[in-house]
Amino acid sequence: MAKAVLTISSKNYGAWALRGWLMAKLAGLEFTEKVIPPDDPAMKAEILLLAPSMRVPALLHDGIEVWDTLAIGEYLHERKPRAGLLPADVKARAHCRAICGEMHSGFSSLRSALPMNIKARFPGFKVWSRAQADIDRILAIWADCFERYGGPFLFGKQPCLADAMYAPVVTRLLSYDVAIDKASAAYCKRIMELPAMKEWVAAAKQEPDEIDELDAEF
Repeated sequence: MAKAVLTISSKNYGAWALRGWLMAKLAGLEFTEKVIPPDDPAMKAEILLLAPSMRVPALLHDGIEVWDTLAIGEYLHERKPRAGLLPADVKARAHCRAICGEMHSGFSSLRSALPMNIKARFPGFKVWSRAQADIDRILAIWADCFERYGGPFLFGKQPCLADAMYAPVVTRLLSYDVAIDKASAAYCKRIMELPAMKEWVAAAKQEPDEIDELDAEF
């Protein structure tokens, strides 16, 4: 039996759940999933950005409970240092933490205007200016990483915590038909081709549509 239990929300709508889940997969952690029901207030709070403190996802491992996605990532790095969740070089590691933190605390316009919805497609979606500013900043972060570390992922040859943090953005760009440069488009394709991402997307597509609030524009 797996020692770890990861509590997550909807795979179709849960951006923070995806981040924590993908981190655990990249770390090679054996875990089972505990999925919060769609009508649970904690799930709706996470998905609709209403929670003052995110407690989904949450990881229970060896009797230790860790919530907040960045905390989960740091914990997994400590427990699985050979997985390469953070770069070995101190400068790159600091840079990785900085852009993870920026994703964790910023881009509120993008989150609200383009909520994660893996099953949906919105051809020709009009992105409002504040959300576009967030997108432009994210694409600039990606371009800088590609230039510094040579790709194909943000910090080199293997995906790390930063790629997990920005993975939900990739799904948003695809769902809302956002025009991006070739290098960013190629990166999005690489992320979506990760075996773990394919597993997540396949499960998301099987999920029932039960969260009516997400049909509203906000």
